[in-house]
Amino acid sequence: MLLDRLKKYSIVLASQSPRRKELLSGLGIVFEVNWKDTNESPSMDFTSCQLVEYLAWQKAQAVANQYDLRKTIIIGGDTVVCLDNNIMGKPTDKSDAIHILQQLSGKKHLVISGLCILHKGLVLCNHDITEVYFKPLTNEEITYYVDSYQPFDKAGSYGIQEWIGYQAIERINGSFYNVMGLPTHLLWNMLEEITNSSQQ
Repeated sequence: MLLDRLKKYSIVLASQSPRRKELLSGLGIVFEVNWKDTNESPSMDFTSCQLVEYLAWQKAQAVANQYDLRKTIIIGGDTVVCLDNNIMGKPTDKSDAIHILQQLSGKKHLVISGLCILHKGLVLCNHDITEVYFKPLTNEEITYYVDSYQPFDKAGSYGIQEWIGYQAIERINGSFYNVMGLPTHLLWNMLEEITNSSQQ
């Protein structure tokens, strides 16, 4: 079983996201957290899917030189929200958070999470996409959510596991956990692949 194979390695999550820490713990994986600030607005021209994989790789690579990668597996992750092919990043302040949610109100958007795993000489990157449908939101509802939950560290200015997810999300197509920031099913498959490859 994968969990048994992972016991042979040190697992490092290169992310400060509390949601990613929670979800990785939920998989039964023992890990440490180590992260460095990285540039989340690269100058290169990426598609949304390429961008999240690049940012996940960048986060993993930023701490890689601190470890012996023969004995360590490093996991990087990043998430973006896309509306009409435009990336909605983390809000800069309250007014920006309100503006982003006003744009998402009553529409479908995409949540795209990228993963990158480093181990030995292996680099494995992938991503997952979930469609999220918001009902129309009033300005009062949006302001209440922003004031109460302060979603300034979240792509798209919201957390699906919070009040707005209970109240405003009509349906999703894809992984719920991907919207939280870590596509757990994809990560499990990638860890299966990279641990199997390292044994060959």
